[in-house]
Amino acid sequence: MVIYNITVLIDPKIKEEWLKWMQEVHIPDVMATGLFTQHYLCRVLLPDDGDDRFEKYAIQYWLPSMEDFETYTKEHAARLQKEHSTRYKDRYMAIRSVLETV
Repeated sequence: MVIYNITVLIDPKIKEEWLKWMQEVHIPDVMATGLFTQHYLCRVLLPDDGDDRFEKYAIQYWLPSMEDFETYTKEHAARLQKEHSTRYKDRYMAIRSVLETV
């Protein structure tokens, strides 16, 4: 399995609205691509770097193969990432990584 992990640092002032939008709009839109088998939305507990400027979350999307991830990247990623970045502009940071289960 391949895991597409996005760690998001979000402005605490908009955290509740962001979480609602993620759960009701963005994550369902990502899952509607039909490429992912499951997802998890997690609050990052550790490491706690003492920086309270951001709330930290990790969203994990699971895919059967790297080919599916490449399809997502080519056909869907730009549109979905643009929707997020347009909506939240300079109020977040995202760190993306791709993992493989062993």
